This record gives sequence, structure tokens and C-alpha cells, in this order.
Amino acid sequence: MQLRRGDPDSGGFLCVLLGRGGVVVLSQARDAEGRPAWMRGTGEAPVEQAVADAYVERQVKRDPDLWVLEFEAPDYLPPFEARIL
Repeated sequence: MQLRRGDPDSGGFLCVLLGRGGVVVLSQARDAEGRPAWMRGTGEAPVEQAVADAYVERQVKRDPDLWVLEFEAPDYLPPFEARIL
């Protein structure tokens, strides 16, 4: 589900993964070689919804062009091909 519409030309993405025991937010990143990847913005372990919401709010304040997408992901893996750092 699209939670927030960002800029269609320059907006990055946050992916909110809803799992069995909490929420994980993935943020776009680059690996050491400059290839696209994702990082767990809210940390290794799932967090409560309020913590995830606060993280998203802080990121949107820093970058108002962000898109925010939400996925049901019981195993905390995104439903798309992704390298997670």
C-alpha cells in the first residue's frame, strides 16, 4: 500500500514491512561499490509501530520527496528482489 506519495522524479523510497512481531523499515542505500541496496533503518530487530512511524516521520522531514510503501511481510523480507545491508 502507498502510505505517502513522494516526488515522481527525485523521490527516494522507504519500505515498511509489517511482520508477525513488529515492523521493519527499509531505507534505500548504496553498497561499497555504489550498487543499489537497502538498509534496516529501524535496526536489526523488528520495532513497535510507533517507533517505525517516528522513524518515517523523521526521514520525511529530512527529505520531503520520499515515497513510503507498506508491505505485509511475515518473514520481514521485501516482496521484491533486494540486497539488504
